[in-house]
Amino acid sequence: MKRILLAALLLGATPAVAQGIPESMRGTWSVGDCATPEALLHVTARSVARLPTEGPARLVRFRSVQAQDGWTLGTGGGGEAPRVMLRPAGDAIETVEPDPKTRDDRLPGNAPVTRWTRCPAPPPVLALLHGEGIAFLGAMERIEAACQGGTAPACLQAVVQAGDVSGDGLLGTAEIARLLRGAAWALAAQDGGEAETFAAASAIGAVAAVAAARLLVESLDYDGDGRLSAAELGQDRAAFPPGNGAAAGQPVAVEALAEGAGLLRVLLERLVTQ
Repeated sequence: MKRILLAALLLGATPAVAQGIPESMRGTWSVGDCATPEALLHVTARSVARLPTEGPARLVRFRSVQAQDGWTLGTGGGGEAPRVMLRPAGDAIETVEPDPKTRDDRLPGNAPVTRWTRCPAPPPVLALLHGEGIAFLGAMERIEAACQGGTAPACLQAVVQAGDVSGDGLLGTAEIARLLRGAAWALAAQDGGEAETFAAASAIGAVAAVAAARLLVESLDYDGDGRLSAAELGQDRAAFPPGNGAAAGQPVAVEALAEGAGLLRVLLERLVTQ
């Protein structure tokens, strides 16, 4: 649960790329009929999620995006630096995942081309399984754009906007839990989860996400309205507090506080990891 919380609120540490996948290729696509697809492909500005009906999922988040010989080439991070190539094909799109050994100047090489058709309304079972996670991918990119190189208040406001389903400018328990479930989905997709994995993660993660969301609200809800504002999220975090203090008095031993602080930390850790 700690990983999920960090993924939701501390998204990314490197600057976002300026160029993304062209808007005309974004959205959800399918191999086969959309009602009974062999696989779905969801494309955002900087990521591609391939979701087969059977077999492992694949999520590639691009560190760089560039045009190359009629294709859009996205390159992921990590040691493998996976590459995905996309191009329009009439009302469809085509993708290629080049062999890792193929040089950039020889792309796409001999890798097979997959054709995807637009899928405006995937079947309910797949929408239920992947809908929140797919929504989170776009939200994560918007948060990253605001948080990487921006100010802390702008970053926190982007988090609130991404999760604010009700439109009241605040985050309630259910809205925070939705973000956490989306982050859990992204982790499962990145780890190559299969349909059964997503279903199990959804069932278990739903309870854990609500528990973590309640803890977060109770920890930061300073005005007691049961919801979090960007200001509450940023309390003592958006900027360093001023150096106010008092000259009178003498320092007490900080060690004397350790036992109480340690008990509080253990309690919070146990609640978060339940």
